Amino acid sequence: MNRIPLSAKLLYTAWMAVWVPAYWLHNGPSNFLWICDFANWALFLAIWLESALLASAQLAGIFLIQLVWAVDFAGGLLFGVHPVGGTEYMFDPAKPLWLRGLSLFHLWTVPLLVWLVRQVGYDRRGWRLQTAIAGVLFPLGVMAGTPEQNLNWMYAPFGLPQTVLDPLLFAIVAVPLAAVLLFLPGDWIARWLLLRWPVHRAAG
Repeated sequence: MNRIPLSAKLLYTAWMAVWVPAYWLHNGPSNFLWICDFANWALFLAIWLESALLASAQLAGIFLIQLVWAVDFAGGLLFGVHPVGGTEYMFDPAKPLWLRGLSLFHLWTVPLLVWLVRQVGYDRRGWRLQTAIAGVLFPLGVMAGTPEQNLNWMYAPFGLPQTVLDPLLFAIVAVPLAAVLLFLPGDWIARWLLLRWPVHRAAG
């Protein structure tokens, strides 16, 4: 039985058909190594495959990251300050407004993921899969990106230059740190939310 309406699958496919080429042309292919950008690809597969594991991995994996993005964006929008950093580009007039508008996916991917796991179920192995994904994205971002891109903040966490470790070594060390500080708490929060809005089918 299909648990995700075909209309939802087609709508998200249409979004990807716009977002992918726009980001590829303006930001370069390495930009997809950002963990939040990669989540769009995983979400695309999760929707079409109706995969509880993939959907759960992304919900647990980016919940806190997207929350921080939203707080920083709101700070810039309402008060002109960025309490965390990372959304300054959203207010850069040198970047096309439509391109910055595409980046607003940071605000709606978590609600979409909550809806998705309510349909297909929540798999508690998700945060472990997200840790494995980070184990690829973090080092690959250092090897394929540049210090100016600062992919996944491997060169300058929170905008503060990291000079204690070689960036590639730091990327490896950052994987278990992200698991403990981001993905596992994201899993707890996701399960807490889903206890209040029961999923269609339990998984994992």
